[in-house]
Amino acid sequence: MGNRRRVAERRKTKPAVVGGVIAVVVVGGAGFGAYALYGGGSAADDGSRSTSASDDHKKDIPSGPLSATEVTSTARTFLTAWQQGRVPRAAAATSDTAAATTLLTGYTKDAHLKDVTLTAGARTGDKVPFSVKATVSYKGTEKPLTYDSALTVVRDTTDGKPRVDWHSSVVHPDLKDGDTLVTGASGTPPVKAVDRDGGEITTAKYPSLGTVLDGLREKYGKTAGGKAGIELRVIRGKSAKAAKASDKTLLELSKGTPGTVKTTLNPTLQAAAERQVAKKAKSSVVLMRPSTGEILAVANASHGFNIAFQGSLAPGSTMKVITSSLLIDKGLASADKAHPCPKYFKYGGWKFQNDDKFQIKGGTFKASFARSCNTAFISQAPDLDNDDLTKQAQQVFGLSMNNWAIGVPTFDGSVPVQSAAQMAASLIGQGGVRMNPLNMASVSATIESGSFKQPYLVSPTVDDRKLATASRSMSSGTLSQLRELMSYTAGYGTAAEAMSGVTGNVGAKTGSAEVDGQKKPNGWFTAYRGDLAAAGVVQQGGHGGDTAGPIVASLLKMGG
Repeated sequence: MGNRRRVAERRKTKPAVVGGVIAVVVVGGAGFGAYALYGGGSAADDGSRSTSASDDHKKDIPSGPLSATEVTSTARTFLTAWQQGRVPRAAAATSDTAAATTLLTGYTKDAHLKDVTLTAGARTGDKVPFSVKATVSYKGTEKPLTYDSALTVVRDTTDGKPRVDWHSSVVHPDLKDGDTLVTGASGTPPVKAVDRDGGEITTAKYPSLGTVLDGLREKYGKTAGGKAGIELRVIRGKSAKAAKASDKTLLELSKGTPGTVKTTLNPTLQAAAERQVAKKAKSSVVLMRPSTGEILAVANASHGFNIAFQGSLAPGSTMKVITSSLLIDKGLASADKAHPCPKYFKYGGWKFQNDDKFQIKGGTFKASFARSCNTAFISQAPDLDNDDLTKQAQQVFGLSMNNWAIGVPTFDGSVPVQSAAQMAASLIGQGGVRMNPLNMASVSATIESGSFKQPYLVSPTVDDRKLATASRSMSSGTLSQLRELMSYTAGYGTAAEAMSGVTGNVGAKTGSAEVDGQKKPNGWFTAYRGDLAAAGVVQQGGHGGDTAGPIVASLLKMGG
């Protein structure tokens, strides 16, 4: 926390209290407007409170839950000072004076926002929502800006006083800590993104693609032939850029001239993907062409973050496709040979079990794969080196090397080297393994085509960029068995219901990934049909065959 100072004010008149609403009207103050805080009670303007001294002259430090008065008083102090342009006072009411000072100063100086009016809504616990009305003014051009935000009040552990819990999102919900707001020449000209048929891609047409459009602009804006306009933008800080978040336009004051960027998206399949994820909350899906790596569709039910490309989630049993290739390569499993599937298997101090504690007596590896038997894979851990799965994912499937270049930011999967129980858990897509639908669609595409081809959204011929490659391919014998395993699962295993009616050369694998704090696991599904491969996830959805499966299967049917 930064240094804080308290500024006491004398109030010449008492605030009017009408029906539990405290109205604070601010006149003047750098052109700021009126501020109204809804809540109960009243308190000193600076949120101070009396304390009693002990015999050794130490002050008692208040503790315990915050009162409604403390929350509303602290929120009022902060918002009133912000609105008045009194940055030091506003920052002193927060848990991080230095960070608040920097961002609130930049709000006027760099973002060129004036005539700010803040209106608070009804308090809920320690949280106070508020609306913002302001004017963005830059070199004679002005436009209004309105948005909603919220703050949370916490008790300072050092002095017991209530403070606004400082995060950049308090100033604007699209800000991550370390980000800044800037108005000016965008620096990056806008782009007109088009699908493979030349149709323009817009968020009005495809709501999922806002983050994709941001990424395309950041990557190709300066090279696509456009001219920059004047905009209010979120400029990402170091931590957000490390997470591959793109800068974001919040308001366009004057239009630039866009350059054109052609993508591989199929308009019919993209529209279908949007409809499918709209039916299931927290769902994401990717559809691609195995023979080339072209991404044909990508959609997310939640539009603020591209889970399909940038998500980092445990993939559960869909990871067994990669693990199976490893076991077959090493001679530890074979599709039609007997393979153990006990109720339990202990390794590294952990006791692993199957869903509903089932077991398969005298079954084959194909039966264990189709039924998604966890212990069939965990039982092979004693015969594997700690880095075997990592090498297989990198060398055969092109994952976990952070070198994909699809045209927009992506997370390329992570299969870290682990030991003991965590290594065993990785074999079934838990432990430290992390993937997203793009990664798992690529896994199915690798099986269908026979070798890894990096997915891409913009053709590498546009900018002569180098695509990632895998250092080796599976043997023909391993590939043949994997196709048999996935085909059998699609026809008779856990994927059969979802894949019903998907005909031709097909294969599939379901997955459920346990996540701490979730009552239901994330449901996963990856599959292929001919020269199409797709994968999807439904967070907190349960079994993948019931949730993500129908989304994936519907796209495979259309594409076929």
